[in-house]
Amino acid sequence: MEHVKDSKTGSSGSPIQLTANYFRILSRPQWVLYQYHVDYKPPMESRRLRSALLFQHEEALGSARSFDGALLFLPHRLHSKETVLHSETRNGEKVQITVTLTNELPPTSPVCIQFYNIIFRRILRILNMQQIGRNYYNPDYAFNIPQHKLTIWPGYTTAILHYEHSIMLSIDVSHRVLRSETVLDFMGSLRQQCGNQRFPEICAKELIGLIVLTKYNNKTYRIDDIAWDHSPNNTFKRGDSDISFKNYYKSVGVSHSTQVLLVSHVKRLGPAGAPPPGPAMLIPELCYLTGLTDKMRADFTIMKDLSGHTKLTPEQREERLNKFVMNIQKDADAQAELDKWGLNFDKMLLNLNGRVLPAEKIFQGSRSWAKEMRGMSLISSPPLDNWIIFHTRRNGNEAQSLLQTLQKVSGPLGIHIKRPIMVQYEDQQESLLRSLQQNVGPQMQMVVVVLPNNRKDKYDSVKKYLCVDCPVSSQCVISRTLSRPHTLMTVATKIAMQMVCKMGGELWSVEIPLKHLMIVGIDCYHDTTAGKRSIGALVASLNQSMSRWFSKCVLQHKGQEIMDGLKMALSAALRDYLKFNNCLPSRIIVYRDGVGDGQLHSVVNYEVTQIMDSINLSFIIIVVVVKKRISSRFFARIEGNTTNPPPGTVIDSDVTRPEWYDFYIVSQAVRVGSVSPTHYNVVYDTSGLKPDHMQRLTYKLCHMYYNWQVVNFLYLEPNVLLDDLLFYL
Repeated sequence: MEHVKDSKTGSSGSPIQLTANYFRILSRPQWVLYQYHVDYKPPMESRRLRSALLFQHEEALGSARSFDGALLFLPHRLHSKETVLHSETRNGEKVQITVTLTNELPPTSPVCIQFYNIIFRRILRILNMQQIGRNYYNPDYAFNIPQHKLTIWPGYTTAILHYEHSIMLSIDVSHRVLRSETVLDFMGSLRQQCGNQRFPEICAKELIGLIVLTKYNNKTYRIDDIAWDHSPNNTFKRGDSDISFKNYYKSVGVSHSTQVLLVSHVKRLGPAGAPPPGPAMLIPELCYLTGLTDKMRADFTIMKDLSGHTKLTPEQREERLNKFVMNIQKDADAQAELDKWGLNFDKMLLNLNGRVLPAEKIFQGSRSWAKEMRGMSLISSPPLDNWIIFHTRRNGNEAQSLLQTLQKVSGPLGIHIKRPIMVQYEDQQESLLRSLQQNVGPQMQMVVVVLPNNRKDKYDSVKKYLCVDCPVSSQCVISRTLSRPHTLMTVATKIAMQMVCKMGGELWSVEIPLKHLMIVGIDCYHDTTAGKRSIGALVASLNQSMSRWFSKCVLQHKGQEIMDGLKMALSAALRDYLKFNNCLPSRIIVYRDGVGDGQLHSVVNYEVTQIMDSINLSFIIIVVVVKKRISSRFFARIEGNTTNPPPGTVIDSDVTRPEWYDFYIVSQAVRVGSVSPTHYNVVYDTSGLKPDHMQRLTYKLCHMYYNWQVVNFLYLEPNVLLDDLLFYL
């Protein structure tokens, strides 16, 4: 990418002063990390024994050291390149240790960066924080929500990396939601609800795939199976003798001897040369459920009470981050550990410059709008002549209210709606499916189903029938959503627009200056709970206004992220583009979602190769990796207050990576909490587009997802979001 070799930053937009959740790492001048290889004669198998023998020589090595069993890291150089030490085991065996200098690592080397992260994890442990998964949490400052039997552990997600001009600690506030009930409590209440006969089947369905926490060691495990034929009285090998699970956990106490055991296939390493150990067997009584169920997420009261603790305003988030670094500097043990290595952290969050891109004009019908659009005609809307509404007897009033409001809002939007067929069904899944089979045919344009609740199995059965068995456009709506008169106009407007989209209509557009452009979105979905095969999805734009899309799904191996069937899917998209436009695109921009940093080379070497095989060499190709779940946060100082940056804020310096062509865009506003930016990394580019043009085009596309009607709720390109929707159909 020669065109960004000299500069990968843009210049358009108005400047804005920002603060980011990064702290610079400060080290003494000419700081170097010395790497040594350690040999033992005779060889020692036990890593713990190797460490104990080596650390007998603190006088020669110093107190600052890091040893993984083979490699030793020191902040200073030993007198000789090869140092020979002599130790003795408890059994009186003489051991010769040879410490050989193998490398001098500058602060920016990958090994050094990894070492920084190891040292920082030590600091977190010194502060009495507990590791759960990849992050560290502080149980001493837990928030209890007794009315919902929930506990929140506050913590931090951290990473030290080499950024544009310096090595920095990226840190963000994290929360772990724990439930006060154990797995045994959950199983007991489940047995009461469903009875003994169906209990094993329903219990496996509810538990397998969940993450549990064992408080005796603060570790998390994924439940992979239930050992119905095991109990705490079963034994396992411990050393040379057998011990029961009940006796093994005697210190924490096991009171129910008849409970079954849970199976977790954790990745564990056994002794060298020995067969790998089996799965971890967990006792339900000692396992606490983590996270939220779908039922909890649907409960407004629970989510509101949780958000009071977890959704921090920019000011609260900034205050908590500053307080955390201050605690490190005040803690004598933590500071002593950093001083040993000649390291420290900046006391202030990183200040940097951003830019706010100009607001985009959105065209609807013959006019443009900024916010209010209910009274304006859509670009195109097919007439809705043959459609049907299904409802239960209990929800008949809500269905009538929906119909009347749809007729009221459709006129100003330019949607011609005839009166539908109204069908009443019994509030049972079988009755609903039977009603669909009897009343829906291939000539039907739209099926609207008013569901009495948000039960997933009922929704899934509707979508399966109307997507697979009898493909017809459909719209499901929960009756509770229609029972609030003050929001019914807004709800009906959104439903009307979704129905128009599903029938092939176009709502609005933005000006796209590049002609003959195809935008492609690619993502992969992994259903880990059901253990099913992964699905790769591709969507591609078919017209200049980016309002019509091609889509295709490809089945892949379980857990596979890199997409195999890309060549076939893109070739089909190009055929549709040719049919729609009577010509092929001259530019293809691919937005690739869901790829980790370690897979970037695979995307370039494997997926880009498939793209190139699908087209001729005259095409201009750009591949952009999109990351939504990132820990970067940016804060703006406006009128003396710490607030979220406005939509359209671009950050392309300081917190970008020197080896990448990347940038961040804040493309939405939020009413509660801190805004999440999206990270874009251009990994392949033959276009020669300036960074300004790439950033402006990406921001324009953020306006083209029809499920959100105002710029305040923009998040990602429509192609990335459409990929996500494809997976659930």
